[in-house]
This record gives sequence, structure tokens and C-alpha cells, in this order.
Amino acid sequence: MNTLLFYFELGLNHVLDPKGLDHFYFLLVLTIPFAFYQWRSLLILVSLFTLGHTLSLWVAYEQWVQLPDAWVEFLIPLTILATCVPILIAKNPQQTTMKSPQWTGSLTFIFGLIHGLGFARYFKQIVLEEDAYTGLFSFAIGVETAQLIIVVLVMVVSFMFTNLIKVSVKKWLLIVSAMVAALALQMSLTNWPY
Repeated sequence: MNTLLFYFELGLNHVLDPKGLDHFYFLLVLTIPFAFYQWRSLLILVSLFTLGHTLSLWVAYEQWVQLPDAWVEFLIPLTILATCVPILIAKNPQQTTMKSPQWTGSLTFIFGLIHGLGFARYFKQIVLEEDAYTGLFSFAIGVETAQLIIVVLVMVVSFMFTNLIKVSVKKWLLIVSAMVAALALQMSLTNWPY
């Protein structure tokens, strides 16, 4: 039982770690176009991200795929930037995720794969061989839990800004997306692999 708890906490802390904000930025931009009544669609996207994240950890652990760390660290902020772009260029940013849910779901899964590769080397160093699969499962539950915490907090803050402070939804989406896009672009340039 201690093993399950250890990896659950590792997954939780991996997402909630203030030193690694890439998960937070990605979830922030993924979440802001959604209203509370759309929670099922958002839950599917978050779970697809977790599935991709877990799959890439497993594939990297089994050494079936290996990407240079420099490229992974460069690609992670690009996934965040790519999530911002549809919101920034859409006439109606609220509808960006609803226009093509299959496409959004596929991209979210692929972005999960990339983010998972960012943690794969560390995971491989700490996991014991006999704990690999139970640890991976428990880690995934921790990641999903942390992501849901962030999603709920983002939705509450968005609700407060758009309903209580009366910032227009479009303005709120554009401001948040532009700020995150600028940070992601800076992270990409900092992590340029050459």
C-alpha cells in the first residue's frame, strides 16, 4: 500500500509542483473555454491527456521510444503555445474546443504523450522494476487527481472574473491565452535545442 501511495503522491506533486508550471499552463488554456455545464467534455480531454502522459511513460520505461531530452523540453512549451493559438485567432474563442471535439481530443492526447516524455527519464530512474506497473497506474491516478484540482480552480476563477467581476468572456479568454502564449514562447526559445 505504501508503494501505491508513494507513486500517487509523486503524480500529484508532479503536476502541482510550482517549479514545473508547464502542466498548469497547459491545463489553464485547455480549461478556460469551458463553462461548468460542459464539464463532461472537459473531463474527457483531461483524461485523454493523462492517458497520453501515462502511455509515453510506459513506452519510455520499456525503452521502445527514446527522444533527446533537449527536444522534449523544446516541444512541451510548443504544445502550450499550440493550445493558445485557436483561442487567440478565433472569432468566437468560446467555441474553439467545441467546433471539432475529435481533433481537440486527438491533439490533447498527443500533447499528453509529449509531456509524459518530459518526466520519463526521472520516472525510470526512481521506479523499481517490481513496482513498475502498479507504480505507473498509481502515478497516473495522482496526475489525474492533480489535474482535476487545477481544472476546478481555473473554472471557479474564470466564473468569478466573467460573472462576478463582469469581464467579458471573450476578453478573459484572450487575456489569459495571450499571457500564457507569451510565457510558452519564451520557454520555447529558452529551450531551443540548438
